Amino acid sequence: MVSKFVISRCKNREFRFALKAGNGETILISEGYDTKDGALNGIQSVRSHSQVDGQYEWRETKNGDPYFVLKANNGQIIGTSEIYGSEAAREKGAASLVRNAPGAPIHDQTI
Repeated sequence: MVSKFVISRCKNREFRFALKAGNGETILISEGYDTKDGALNGIQSVRSHSQVDGQYEWRETKNGDPYFVLKANNGQIIGTSEIYGSEAAREKGAASLVRNAPGAPIHDQTI
């Protein structure tokens, strides 16, 4: 299977997207958007910003579990990764984002 961006609607009617790896695992999930066009713009932002090392911020949960966020040039969070079991796994997740985001097709579940 190939990775893909999946656009969906939340219960609060916001649009959200996730980048799914070929195995179905979530690599990155977006914040909520008021419009589908906002979500599509967010996907384009992920495609470009994911290729720039300085756009990643390494974080930890309160329990010390690692994850990362991808930020736009203005500092706004574009997406958040899953929670990883180790820093090495987090780095592999970020590397997967770099590899998969630019060419991943968009699957719109809101149609």
